[in-house]
Amino acid sequence: MKTILHKSTTRGHANHGWLNSFHTFSFAGYYDPQRIHFGALRVLNDDTVAGGQGFGTHPHDNMEIVSIPLSGSLRHKDSMGNTTVISEGEVQVMSAGTGVYHSEHNNSATDEVRFLQIWVFPETKNVTPRYDQITLKDIAKHNSFYQILSPNPDDEGVWVHQQAWFHLGSFDKGVSSEYSLKKEDNGLYVFVLEGELEVGGQLLSRRDGMGITETSQVDFKVTADTRILLMEVPMQW
Repeated sequence: MKTILHKSTTRGHANHGWLNSFHTFSFAGYYDPQRIHFGALRVLNDDTVAGGQGFGTHPHDNMEIVSIPLSGSLRHKDSMGNTTVISEGEVQVMSAGTGVYHSEHNNSATDEVRFLQIWVFPETKNVTPRYDQITLKDIAKHNSFYQILSPNPDDEGVWVHQQAWFHLGSFDKGVSSEYSLKKEDNGLYVFVLEGELEVGGQLLSRRDGMGITETSQVDFKVTADTRILLMEVPMQW
């Protein structure tokens, strides 16, 4: 098993006043040639948007874009005709494909919204753009990982045009768990939302990330009440 550790304090950071953003991988004004992407995982931004603020209409193409609100709500509008609100406990996906315009704004005029913005390179380019969102309340489990994203439209969670699987998990202190990779030669990126746990002998804390390759299973030992996001992605595609 090979690992690469990204401590939370080593992330890129940009505070624009209305937007406070931490970048695990190179993004906008933050560039590190050693941290361009982890396999097909291109962007992992930890964003906080002030009340009444947001991202104006802008374009994307040939990228799978996943948003996971951690608190508050986002108002989404796109050139496909979708106007929706996504809140904590939901997941949004947009396949940009041949090209799409969209905007994202805090749905509250006063309270902050915090969310993860994740980009994954697609395995097929120039697909027809699409949008979807789901609630997690019917699939969430405690002390166990549960799937929120896959390549299969018929599976649990949202789906993307890539051989990728995302799982969330909320664990009590002292619980041990494991994750078996779905596809040979994929890698696993571990991102700690809250809490603390051990992975491969390494202690990970809040907002720490770790990329793991050359293994078929990863074991976790939870050392504090913890919430964790797992992102399994191809290393080559």
